[in-house]
Parts: sequence; structure tokens; C-alpha cells
Amino acid sequence: MLPTTELALLRRVAAEQADSRAPSLIAAVVRGDEVLWTGARGRVDGQPPTADTQYRIGSITKTFVAVLVMRLRDEGRLDLNDPLDKHVPGTNLGHLTVAQLLAHTGGVTSESPGEWWERSPGGDWHALQSSLADGALRHRAGARFHYSNVGYGVLGELVARLRGTSWFDALVAEVLQPLGMRRTTPDPRAPHALGWAVHPYADVLLSEPTPDTGAMAPAGQLWSTVTDLARWTRFMAGDTGEVLNPDTVAEMREPAHVDDADAWTSGYGLGLQVLRDSGRRLAGHSGSMPGFLASALTDPRTTTGALAFANCTAGVAIMSLVLDLLKTVDEYEPALPAEWQPMAGPDPALLALTGPWYWGPIPYTLHLLPDRWLSLRPASGSGRASRFRPEPDGTWTGLDGYYAGETLRVGRRADGSPSHLDLATFIFARTPYDPAAPIPGGVDEAGWQGS
Repeated sequence: MLPTTELALLRRVAAEQADSRAPSLIAAVVRGDEVLWTGARGRVDGQPPTADTQYRIGSITKTFVAVLVMRLRDEGRLDLNDPLDKHVPGTNLGHLTVAQLLAHTGGVTSESPGEWWERSPGGDWHALQSSLADGALRHRAGARFHYSNVGYGVLGELVARLRGTSWFDALVAEVLQPLGMRRTTPDPRAPHALGWAVHPYADVLLSEPTPDTGAMAPAGQLWSTVTDLARWTRFMAGDTGEVLNPDTVAEMREPAHVDDADAWTSGYGLGLQVLRDSGRRLAGHSGSMPGFLASALTDPRTTTGALAFANCTAGVAIMSLVLDLLKTVDEYEPALPAEWQPMAGPDPALLALTGPWYWGPIPYTLHLLPDRWLSLRPASGSGRASRFRPEPDGTWTGLDGYYAGETLRVGRRADGSPSHLDLATFIFARTPYDPAAPIPGGVDEAGWQGS
């Protein structure tokens, strides 16, 4: 990056480390398939941390578990609407759906009963299940967002049941190895940072424990590095390799819940936090465990992402830091739009569909996209716009907004030419209320009239 950009980024990291009294702090910026910049302050074992230094990433672990669940969904092994009892019978959470657990909308208690799980050696699944026998539900399922570490302990068990192995072994085989993430582990491996609590009134440190959290591990056990988490940040933006379809990751980024402010700025999808900041729509996750803070966010539109680690229990505004790094990069070196190129071999039959269509009197425009995809949007202003993915049966499925999941069909005349579009029972004709199209309710025979 330009020296001015790198200095501005390092200045922000240095100020955060000094002002927050973090023993060490490391951050990075990614775009596309590159790590554009890495900066660090403080010391780990007497040396500045590097991109290979492990830190505990806390709840970013949940994003990995969510990907394992979505892989099972895409394979047809489960449905997101399945009740938990179908796959993990015998809990008093059995009526909750997989989707509700992923999105923290099941009303499950936030922490596992008993001792504070993040600082205590964890028991096995039987111990966790037994602890949830009473008082595990705090809200009516679907009523509200209630962040639940317990819910992800349960999802880890679901993965283990359906894969016939531990959730982490499944993660290694299905995600970490294919993506080349060799330094993401359940336990620290040198070189790694030690976790510290910083005294609130003196510049002294207290070592924090880093136990194996057992059945609660899927909620926050993992350790990782800048190099590995940069690859994961690219993954969350859609660079998924062979691990998951990018459409599935886009589905995970869609908010299942948003805060109730007049204009929402934060929410949660299927295992991913979602934010709106300075005109950008971001996805990722933050994490904390005693002695550690971490955050990774990405803008899928530009593929620009940022991440940061610190080895202190509190004090560092880790998400604000990551947001500021993104703002700095966008201001100093904004991403260039993709170079336009004409599509190869457009289908004449699809070209014939493009142009104006009318829903009643309202003009829409249909555009042909690469790979036979379509885009239908209002000719002006805001409204029900969507992209449509082609299906083998000659229909298209909506991917965005109001028409997400709905089917688009093309009606044709006797000679095979397109006469209308049928989208979720709405008829789009080539002219406003075309009497030759099957307009629901018919069209007045008198036609359009003046005063």
C-alpha cells in the first residue's frame, strides 16, 4: 500500500495499543486474495507479534461451526427448519430449529449453568445436556435475539452426531485443510501469545487461564493467526474455494435479526454478525475470551476486510479499531470497480427477454447477467428488485429482497415468443395492463380512457 496509507493504519493501531494498554496488538487489511498490510505493537515473548503468532479468537469460532452446519444443509443432511430433536434427541431444547440456534433467536440461556465456562475446564456433552435440564430457555423461541454461547455448544454436538466424529475433526477435514489454515487449532501452539488481564489502576498484568472448555468449545475455543484469519475473512466475503457455495455464504450474511433502532446498524445472520457502517454493509464476527480479544469484518462488495487480535481481557475497542482500519483504507485507497467486459455467447432467447416489463402500470427493467442469471428492478426509484438464478427446469429463483426464494416463469405465445413474466402470481407484461396477457382479474374492455 502507499506509505501514507500504511502510516495512517499503523498510527491507529499504535494509538489503540498505547491508550488501551494492550500487551500486544496486531492487525491486518485484506482485499481480494491478498493481505495488503499488517501492523503490530507491543511484545509477545519479547518480540513484536507476527502474522504467524497465535491468539485465541473466542466467538469467531462460531463462524466455523456455522459453516459446518451449512455444509450439512447443502448436502441435504438437515434442513434449517428441522427441530433439534430430529438430530440431537433428549434435550429440553428439542423444539428449537437449527436456524434459531444459528441466529441466536431460540431464546436459549446465554451461558452454560454452573461455573463461568470461559475460565473453567469444560465437561462433556452429557454434562452440558444435564445442566440444561432446568432454566435453559429465557425467552419464547423466535421472540427476540438473545446471544447464546450454549446454542453453539449444542450445534457442535449436532455436527458431531451427523458426521460421526468430533466437531473439530470435521472442521479440519472439511474446512481448515482445504483452505490451507494450518495454524487454527483448539489449543495454543508456539509461537502464541499469553492471555493477560491488565490492572485497571496500575501497569501490571495477571495471567488468565486458557482451559479446554469441553462441550462448550464450539462457542469460543479456537486459536488462530493473522495469516489464517485473513483467509477466513476472504471466505466470509465469498472467496470460499470448494468448501461452500458463495450463495450459501451470502445467505449466512443476510440478517435474521436487526437491532430495533430507527435505522439498523447491527444484526445477526446465520452465524455471522452483520453491520452497516459509513455506507458499507459488513459481515464477520468478534470474539473474546479471558485474556484475548479479536475481530474480523469484511465488505463483500469490495472484498476489503480487516482483522485484529489483542492479548488482554478488556480495554481494547477491537471492533471500533477494525471499523476504523476499513474506513482508512477506503478513504486512502478505495477499491477499483471490476473492469467491465462483454459476456461471452449470450443466448438470443434470453436477450429477447430483456428490456421493459410492466407490473400493472409500474415499469420494470429486466437485465441479462452472466451465466444466464437475470435481474429485475423498477425502472426508477426504489422498489422490489431481485436477481434470479436459473434452474434446470427453465425457471429462475429469486435471490434478493421481496422475491427471494420465489419462482420466475416466462409465459410464451403459440409461436414461442415471450408474452409475460409470472413471478409469485404477479404478471409482468410488455405494456401496462396488456389485455393479451393473463392479468389477474382481467382488463377492462374499454381500455385506457381520458377524462
